[in-house]
Amino acid sequence: MRGPHNIWRLIRTGATLERTGAMNLVLDAFEATPTLRFVARALGLPFKWLGYKGDPSMPPATRALTALGPAYIKFGQVLSTRPDVVGDELAVQLRVLQDKLPPFSIEVAKAEVERELGLPLDELFSDFSEPVAAASIAQVHKATLADTGEKVAVKVLRPDIERAFRKDVDAFYLAARMVELFSPGSRRLRPMEVIEHFDGVVRGELDLRLESAAASEFAANTKNDDGFQLPQIKWNLSARRVMTLGWADGVPMGDNDAIDAAGHDRAVLSSRVLQLFLNHALRDGYFHADMHQGNLKVAPNGDIIAYDFGIMGHIDAYTRRVYAEILYGFIRRDYLRVAKVHFEAGYVPADKDVDEFARALRAVGEPIFGMDATRISMARLLTYLFEVTERFGMETRTELILLQRTMVVVEGVARSLNPHINIWEVASPIVSNYISKSIGPAAVISDLASTAQVLARFGPRLPGLVEAALLRQSNETTILRPTRKRWIVLSALGGAAAMAGLIALVEALT
Repeated sequence: MRGPHNIWRLIRTGATLERTGAMNLVLDAFEATPTLRFVARALGLPFKWLGYKGDPSMPPATRALTALGPAYIKFGQVLSTRPDVVGDELAVQLRVLQDKLPPFSIEVAKAEVERELGLPLDELFSDFSEPVAAASIAQVHKATLADTGEKVAVKVLRPDIERAFRKDVDAFYLAARMVELFSPGSRRLRPMEVIEHFDGVVRGELDLRLESAAASEFAANTKNDDGFQLPQIKWNLSARRVMTLGWADGVPMGDNDAIDAAGHDRAVLSSRVLQLFLNHALRDGYFHADMHQGNLKVAPNGDIIAYDFGIMGHIDAYTRRVYAEILYGFIRRDYLRVAKVHFEAGYVPADKDVDEFARALRAVGEPIFGMDATRISMARLLTYLFEVTERFGMETRTELILLQRTMVVVEGVARSLNPHINIWEVASPIVSNYISKSIGPAAVISDLASTAQVLARFGPRLPGLVEAALLRQSNETTILRPTRKRWIVLSALGGAAAMAGLIALVEALT
């Protein structure tokens, strides 16, 4: 429950930040005002002795969050995807947060499986191992299906983890309100929205049915991707607190020696992991947003296996087109086109100068293209791009920040496999292919066909929806000039009726 009673949790948090030396780093990252600094230090410094000591070998921020427990570890991981909020220095520190905790007992895990699936464990599995991995929210056991002998992974939530997270998230909401109250300048970082985003991520991870659904959708999208596998979800052995999926048998993506010993070509794997990610992001608009080495394996046949679907990214069709055009424009070094795309999409305010923006983009692109081909980084390009667009008034777009962060991680995986990879050379065919399919005469015809299908499906309701929209607008508007009203009516009755109907439809559905 949110409220002043959460102040004790904030005091304990502040005390831990003080004791680990992370307080100033956090306040600097959030550009805290003197008032906010005073409040934060007042909550933490006098109670420093109450703070958790943490592991002195860790950097201050990761030391503090690890000591504070699972919710703080997960919060740090989510913040690592938001350098726009915490700054590049702190984001880098947070990326190394290890989501590893001591496991809970196998007896507790077995009892949880039986309770969730409604059958004795021996009827479900002929073998159920000790935990093979333990994270902040759940742990994984290797098991064998009793009826088929298939090896599976069984993911089980920690006991009472929902209640523990709920308490800490409530404290985070209170902290965000205090930040907005005592530091009005920080409102541009939208602290409440950051906490709401984190809350949504956590709620998704605390219901394993949602992760199972994410894995199932991802599998449906990628079933025809050569060289890529996903473990199969066992829906009959999955529930809210338990998820069962096929065992991913292969060598860890982060173990180059094991990959070489197995006879796999690391250069091929390097290109494939990058192209797979770009295909998922551009083609499907649905991508694995935690695609680091710990969530990837190489199968005996050389396929890449991905698992752990707690964090997935989604980009709508229009944003994908904009993103692809931006990348394609940079690949062609057409900075004016890249600038116009930003303006056309409404990312940059219309009162800014497009030519000045194009020159700023040239300052981003040319130094990168001047590098040796093996040092060119798409992730670095996107980072610099966001810095420039922020200076020109572009508001933060969470889905693009998540995409950029995942791009950094995937590039890191690719370069760890092949330090000499040419990122542009690998990415260009994927981006060019997407551009050819999504922009041009064929795409226009496809868009018109989709629009016609929507109009046909809702055609009988269209007059009523238009009328309802006009009545709602009349009721919400205190003074409506006659000329404006006549224009709306004539437009609705004329050739723009279809578009008005679509607008009304969107309003009705939302």
